[in-house]
Amino acid sequence: MAATPTRAFELFGIKIFERENEADPEDVIGEPQRYTVDFIVEGDDEEIEEAYRRASDLWGDRDEPASGAAGLIAKARSDYRRLLLASYAVARYGPTISIRINGREAAELAPDAELPDPASVVVAIEPGPEFRFGETVISERAPPPIDEDDEVEAPEDVGFVTGEPARSTAIVTAARLSVEAWREQGRPKAELVEERIEAAHDENLVDVALTVEPGPRAVYGPVGVQGTERMDPEFVAFMTGLEPGQEYDPDDLERASERLRRLDVFRTARLEEAEAVGPDGSLPITVVVQERPLRRFGVGASYSTVDGAGVEAYWLHRNLFGRAERLRVEGRVAGIGASLDPEDFTYRLGASFLKPGILTPDTDFTASLFGDREVLDPYTRTGVNGEVGVTQIFNEDLSGRLLVQAGYNRFEEEAFDRERDFTHLGLLGGLVLDRRDDPANATEGYYLEATAEPFYEFEYGNPTLRLITEGRAYLGFGEDDPFVLAGRLRLGSILGPPLDEISPDKLFFAGGGGSVRGYAFRSIGLPVFEDGEDTGDVTGGRSLVEASVEARARVTETIGLVGFVDAGYVGENPFPEFDEDVKIGAGVGLRYLTGFGPIRLDVAVPLDPGEDDPDFAFYVGIGQAF
Repeated sequence: MAATPTRAFELFGIKIFERENEADPEDVIGEPQRYTVDFIVEGDDEEIEEAYRRASDLWGDRDEPASGAAGLIAKARSDYRRLLLASYAVARYGPTISIRINGREAAELAPDAELPDPASVVVAIEPGPEFRFGETVISERAPPPIDEDDEVEAPEDVGFVTGEPARSTAIVTAARLSVEAWREQGRPKAELVEERIEAAHDENLVDVALTVEPGPRAVYGPVGVQGTERMDPEFVAFMTGLEPGQEYDPDDLERASERLRRLDVFRTARLEEAEAVGPDGSLPITVVVQERPLRRFGVGASYSTVDGAGVEAYWLHRNLFGRAERLRVEGRVAGIGASLDPEDFTYRLGASFLKPGILTPDTDFTASLFGDREVLDPYTRTGVNGEVGVTQIFNEDLSGRLLVQAGYNRFEEEAFDRERDFTHLGLLGGLVLDRRDDPANATEGYYLEATAEPFYEFEYGNPTLRLITEGRAYLGFGEDDPFVLAGRLRLGSILGPPLDEISPDKLFFAGGGGSVRGYAFRSIGLPVFEDGEDTGDVTGGRSLVEASVEARARVTETIGLVGFVDAGYVGENPFPEFDEDVKIGAGVGLRYLTGFGPIRLDVAVPLDPGEDDPDFAFYVGIGQAF
């Protein structure tokens, strides 16, 4: 192979073209063998050179010593194959690959050869000419689907078409898509049965013929369950949503896996299809699970230079009666240090209960009861509040909830030197439509949420309707969306009673990290006047407008920069009249991009600060601001 045109490669487990590579060398552990590596790729195509560098272990591990001389030789020998496959991925089917260690071809070195420390490695590659697709044929190709949900990307869209560069990745992807198209139309055992690949080296062309066997159409057979301990296996089967007799669809299996994951009961859960479709056209499915421990508890602590220290703890039972019923008891104390008086601390104690799958696999029953004392600048609230209702996932984009809410709260309003009680009973209904490509770091799509909260307040005898809508939109630019323009708009309105007969916690405030950055939390509201003079205090309003715009740029694979402007308005009347000042904050942010979402650091300044607002503010979190 060394220093000669190499043409053999493997696709779908079959050796194509002329000859096989040598057997993989054994891994040998020895004394550390340092080495230097020069990487030379003929031509000036940076994309091709980068593809070779990514494929090479010699290059990727160049800062670490090999496991002895034998380990370095083994690494070099395995690089022949890696570099060969990288060639096919960039449509070069006649490369010349040379890997020399101290002037000798690695393929010719004995595994026990002695090498100097450090050894000198030279990787030299002549990619050869680019090959293009000649004839591309897919036999037994799936017809266009009737249901748009069954649509699969066409092989032509990934470059499997005459005249395009004959990348091996395009061949592999075309084969996968051809099989997937049949599976989406109810053929679970579709498979690629033949691939014929011929290269004409004199014309630099590759002809490819793929043959797919669709297999029989299938419906779901019985759903079996293995591995349950406390969980009811019949309930596990029900939660998959796979009805016997329903036509097979791989999307159903994905949704079933997601439902089982949401239960938070299983350490692992996988769905296994039977090896063959039965004579009656049914395909049995087996769910194999491993349960988590029943109970869990956690503790946490926080500290803020503004709010002081806080401690919290919870206890969770994740499978109370054998059907993934979840009971969580939690408590929290905050504000320690900001004041040493326990009456100035914030307290919260209560429990929540969740029962999944009450009507359908996507319908959950939820209930909660909490008692708390919340100390904020505008008021101190002490009360008991509870809710009971259902949540529903309609599809992968749309979800909703309908809850009955009740509560009693006492408010101490220092700005007005008064105490008031409020008792309410009502409903909370909401819908969420989420079509973002990534909720933690969206680059495309949009998010819409609407909630309606009708309730009756007994102390003043007022029916009230509280409405909130929020929309977010994202637009990416460039390949892989390195630049993103993001926007958010939130509107709120309270219809019914006058301002001074509405519970203060139902009124609208703005300001803080999730609202208008640069301003103190809940510091944007209506000014409080006494004897015609502004006291510097604020109270909530009956209308709310918040808007944010962010320009996000990914400067490296792990670092992003953001510039943003936030604006907020709180009005006295149910509909905005903009008779009060619109508060604006602006700033910049740094993002450290991780697999679970960006770690966010923002610094913002208020452009129209009030007396209690900071000169600037820092915000740290996980995920984008919106």
